[in-house]
Amino acid sequence: MRNNILKSDLSTVIELLLQDDPKLTSGPSVSRFEQLWSEWLGVKYSIFVNSGSSANLLLLAWLKKEYPQGGRVVLPPFTWSSDVSSALWMGFEIEFVDVSMATLAIDENKLEECLHKYNDIRAVFLTHAQGLNGLTPKIIRLCNDNNIYLLEDVCESHGAEVVPGVKAGTVSKLSCFSFYYAHHMSTIEGGMICTNDSDIYQYMRMIRSHGMLRESTDYDLKNTYIKEYPDLNPLFIFTYPGFNVRNNEIGALIGISQLTRLDEMVRKRAFNFEYFLDKLPQWAYTDYEISGQSNYAFNIILKDPDQDLMKRLENKLTSNSVEYRRGSAGGGNQLRQPYVRSIAKFSHIDPRKATPVADHIHFFGMYLGNYPELTVDEINILTNIINEV
Repeated sequence: MRNNILKSDLSTVIELLLQDDPKLTSGPSVSRFEQLWSEWLGVKYSIFVNSGSSANLLLLAWLKKEYPQGGRVVLPPFTWSSDVSSALWMGFEIEFVDVSMATLAIDENKLEECLHKYNDIRAVFLTHAQGLNGLTPKIIRLCNDNNIYLLEDVCESHGAEVVPGVKAGTVSKLSCFSFYYAHHMSTIEGGMICTNDSDIYQYMRMIRSHGMLRESTDYDLKNTYIKEYPDLNPLFIFTYPGFNVRNNEIGALIGISQLTRLDEMVRKRAFNFEYFLDKLPQWAYTDYEISGQSNYAFNIILKDPDQDLMKRLENKLTSNSVEYRRGSAGGGNQLRQPYVRSIAKFSHIDPRKATPVADHIHFFGMYLGNYPELTVDEINILTNIINEV
């Protein structure tokens, strides 16, 4: 990576800090960033939080409110740990459904099998991995037909399109994004929750900030609570068990500035990835579903299991000072991670049989960095190194 926070992004932050009495915690810039992000994405409401992982957690907190008795949440084994951890912390049982190599997201046919098997599935928490669109018409139909909530993790896929003109993160009940340093755009640390549901929006505003009623923008809702609890100070009515995951004015100002370049950054990332794929050797998988993609990182996955080839590839990259991530996103197959293996249900499951595609990526996949400033000449250097393996 190269630093994707430019001096121009920091100029408004400097102006803020030079004010006589600057407001630094969540304020008007946060509200403005939320509004601009909603307009860019194509949703009614957005809630700025301190990380994509916090956004994950609040999504599952809302699901817990809807289903206090719990139930099952379908997740891909190829995802970031906070998606899984959020479901676990909220008391849901996890059902891992293997991914499709073409989309790196939940396999629609495996999902259908899972839905036939259980009658207490509350949500499908789908990850749009590595900038690829993971949603298919069949997945949307399966969720609708079975009255199951669809939740979208778009933390790695800003600007990816489900169909032309429809961005990932707008199809589901709730979606979340990350603005971590290495992602498509950055607020240093940060995340966004998005929805078209006004009730969810009010709920998220409150639990983002301790569950406080004063964070709501719904006058009727606030008046109802105030009348019902006359013994409480209206400024300190806590409606739900909440968190403190607010972001601040500095992050919002950087986000506002970066958002002006996001479309161009998405376009350049997508171009880089398709150019990269075209230069890969025959032994690398390249048949991704790239329609609408907004690539996050250059995937290199062996078509066939080959320990010797994988080792040669790693050695070649290392000897040329090319940094890579073995297993690709989030440490590979989550079924192999200790926080999952420690759960009795998963302790004796063989990941090779339960999730063979995710497991193949775990052992025979990696990614290299992609970023808008990467030049064609630099991509040629990378692919020449790979082709020498």
